[in-house]
Amino acid sequence: MTASETSKRLPERPFPGLDVSGARILVTGFGVSGYAIVDQTLQRGAHVTAVDASRSESNLERAKVLETLGARILLGEEHTRTLPTNADGSPFDVVVTSPGWRPDHPLLVAAQNEGIEIWSEIELARRMQKVDGPAWLAVTGTNGKTTVVTMLESILQHAGVRAVAAGNVGLPLIEAALDPVGFEAIALELSSFQLHWTDNLGAHSSAILNIGADHLDWHGEMDAYAQAKAKVYAGTEHACLYNKADERTLRALEDADVVEGCRAIGVGLSSPGPSELGLVEDLLVDRAFCESRYSQAAEIANLDTVAHLGPHGAPPHVALNALFAAGLARSFGVEPIHVREGLAAYRAGEHRSEIVHVEGGVAFIDDSKATNPDSAAAALSAAQSVVWIAGGDAKGADLHSLVAAQAERLKAVVLIGRDPEPFTAALNDNAPDVPRVWIDPEKYGDTRALMQAAVTEAASHASDGDVVLLAPAAASIDQFTNYAERGNLFAEAARGLGGTP
Repeated sequence: MTASETSKRLPERPFPGLDVSGARILVTGFGVSGYAIVDQTLQRGAHVTAVDASRSESNLERAKVLETLGARILLGEEHTRTLPTNADGSPFDVVVTSPGWRPDHPLLVAAQNEGIEIWSEIELARRMQKVDGPAWLAVTGTNGKTTVVTMLESILQHAGVRAVAAGNVGLPLIEAALDPVGFEAIALELSSFQLHWTDNLGAHSSAILNIGADHLDWHGEMDAYAQAKAKVYAGTEHACLYNKADERTLRALEDADVVEGCRAIGVGLSSPGPSELGLVEDLLVDRAFCESRYSQAAEIANLDTVAHLGPHGAPPHVALNALFAAGLARSFGVEPIHVREGLAAYRAGEHRSEIVHVEGGVAFIDDSKATNPDSAAAALSAAQSVVWIAGGDAKGADLHSLVAAQAERLKAVVLIGRDPEPFTAALNDNAPDVPRVWIDPEKYGDTRALMQAAVTEAASHASDGDVVLLAPAAASIDQFTNYAERGNLFAEAARGLGGTP
């Protein structure tokens, strides 16, 4: 880069291979991705300030490390109320914001009013990555994206591709994109929060798994949420995968500005037509990336390959996730044998339909990650007879359609959460005969005792062949630190039933 180019403000400098030397960058949020952004840009000569409301011990320790290298770290709520200036009093070139910061945050609003561009970590990584850097296989959706991305990582690695899961799961994307050894491909999970501030994604291939109501407190309305998800398709080069059963994903693709020649690939659980992946009896079939898709189909796996991912074999949402992962891998040239190997070796991550204990023929399943009705519906539909542990901060979601659709599988319901009314109302209207118990938090001294009570109550309603399922359909913040703590306490309590803490 010439001297005149490095003298330009950061948004005006050419990319890919963006040179950040001398740039003045403000990072809002100092969690895992915020730390990585500061570290990677600081190493390359940028002047970096980071702000975060939390003065937690981990933040203070990380701040010490980066401050010795020249970063300026401002911790405490007082630093997040207004837009700071650079250490020398000059304005910032760009703000790189963490997903937890809503667009209406006063600091971000002030930055926009000052004409300062706001980027996500994704936008920054795309600009900084070299032109010959790893291919991005990008996935978003209301539900299932972590499963698809980690399935895809397993498939790619079994194909001998140097690949890693990154973004909203795994490595921070900026570390994966700028890895000194170099990955060949990144299985990239993207949330709507990250996509909101991303304008130059340019994935090799991309997918929207589904679009359901979620995070409306962040986006404000459903249309804004759907528009953020739709940005995953922007600039896609090779293939855009959409859900044949979710019209919103197809509409998002139809409106997308993609590279000429990029293909639209439908994914569903029915028999596939040309340029689709789907099911034929118990076979996962590809008619999109085989040599003659109008007359042939490639068998890529069967349902037995992923049967270990459900209590009674592979449930429909697992089969659909496997098809999306397979399609993205096939778009990158992976052969069917490696798809099968990767799916067979795959194990679900923690708190995602994870069988944590079996006692007396009853499977205890932790799907604490099911924080909205759509994800809870997928978990419930995987079993035939369920004692459901549900509840928490419902975030204003409508639970009636969820309960109505799943009522026949509900043997009993155990409610947690400080306000059970949204759940009891839905149960009263749609499953009035299903027994339900609320675990009143006022009766228990801590969350461990509360969860033990919930699991003990649920187990009392279950018998051989039943599933006790933690799929709360709600956020955890009203009672637990996060969904991981909620899931860990559930697993601990379930294992304790058999005398194994």
